[in-house]
Parts: sequence; C-alpha cells; structure tokens
Amino acid sequence: MPDDPIIISPGPKFRTAMLLAIVADALQLVVFPLFVEGALSSADDLLDICVAMAMVRLLGWHWEFLPSFLAKLLPGVDLVPFWTLAVANVWRKAKASHVVDEDKQKLLPQR
Repeated sequence: MPDDPIIISPGPKFRTAMLLAIVADALQLVVFPLFVEGALSSADDLLDICVAMAMVRLLGWHWEFLPSFLAKLLPGVDLVPFWTLAVANVWRKAKASHVVDEDKQKLLPQR
C-alpha cells in the first residue's frame, strides 16, 4: 500500500460533504424538540449514522468523524455544529498536507 497522502480537492465531493454537514447540524438545531433527547432519540441517532456513513463515503475515513459522532449522542451537545467542524478540520489537514508535499517537492533536486 503506498504511503501517499490523501488529497481532497475543493470539488463536488467536498462541497457536498460540507453542505450535508451544515444541513445536519442546522436540522439538529432547528428541529430541536425532535432531537432534544440526544442518545435517547432514535431520529437523532439515525440522522447521525446516515451523516457519518455519507462523510466516510464522500471523504474517506478520518478520525475527526468519530468524536463528532460520539459527541452527538450526549443530550445538549448536539447544539454544537460538530459535523461542520469535522469536515472543516478534514479540509484544513488535507490542505496543510498538500502544502507540505509541495514544499518537499521543491526541496528535491531536479533531474
């Protein structure tokens, strides 16, 4: 298995993941009475499972998604937009990794 970094372009998959994260977080805020129970709400759990599966499908597995999923199980904590923060953090790390790779390419002797 190659040790190449995962590069996420700001293309349609990232935009879809960010839109999905924003919609999921907004839904948990706007439709608060349905999701107030946190871990006890089956609708909230179903939403979070679907969002987690969609994020992994769109962006691949990232550790940032696990704390977001677990935090959404606690009542009241789903007021924090964890899905949006997780996708933004994945993008930030991928972008930083890409910059580091470009810097390494510049340091390599040209043939």
